[in-house]
Amino acid sequence: MSLTFIAEIGMNHNGNFGLLPELIRQASLSGADIAKFQLGWRDGKDEINRLTEKELQLIVDSCDFYKIEPMFSIISDKAFDMIKNFDYKFKRYKIASRTVVDNPKLVKKVLKEGKETFVSLGFWKNKELPFPSQPNLQYLYCVSQYPCLPIELKNLPKNFNDTEYVGYSDHSIGIEAVLLSVARGAKVIEKHFTLDKSDTTIRDHALSATPNEYFEMVRNARAIERLLSLGI
Repeated sequence: MSLTFIAEIGMNHNGNFGLLPELIRQASLSGADIAKFQLGWRDGKDEINRLTEKELQLIVDSCDFYKIEPMFSIISDKAFDMIKNFDYKFKRYKIASRTVVDNPKLVKKVLKEGKETFVSLGFWKNKELPFPSQPNLQYLYCVSQYPCLPIELKNLPKNFNDTEYVGYSDHSIGIEAVLLSVARGAKVIEKHFTLDKSDTTIRDHALSATPNEYFEMVRNARAIERLLSLGI
């Protein structure tokens, strides 16, 4: 499995949906394979992330034009119904660790679709895994702190190949933790993506990567991947 990079755009559009195409364009130029958004979170009337079918269509059309795959975190039953009834065949889904704890029945419904589903476990504190093993289920290591400080990464897997995790969902500042996880065998990387880290509209901007940072992260990570392929 080659490295897959997910640019977590999430709510970094700040409720300005006119920014969606530019965020998607920059994510693609920065080397991301997937542009990811959140569906079903802070989506009430007049809230920042009230995505309708109009916005979904804008996301899908922009991703198609800029040659990057669209993906959504499914955070509510209503959001899942919306995705299933939307006229587009999404390849895969994401489940936030909050949803694992708050709505495990929804996660089971998503998994039942049979599409590849990345599940973060940042909020999961039990030793046993939350869901039975199945071919389309892919767990991501995650620390649910915003931002995640270096000292809070002391349990980052030493070798992802010896764990249940296929990759790493990052909330740290900078790109060093991501590069370390790739060197330790992570095959899927999710990193928040922004056009402006100083934006204070939501907390995610501060722990996100700018286009230049994301580009450098991808470039260096793929170089590490090539070295690992030589058995180094």
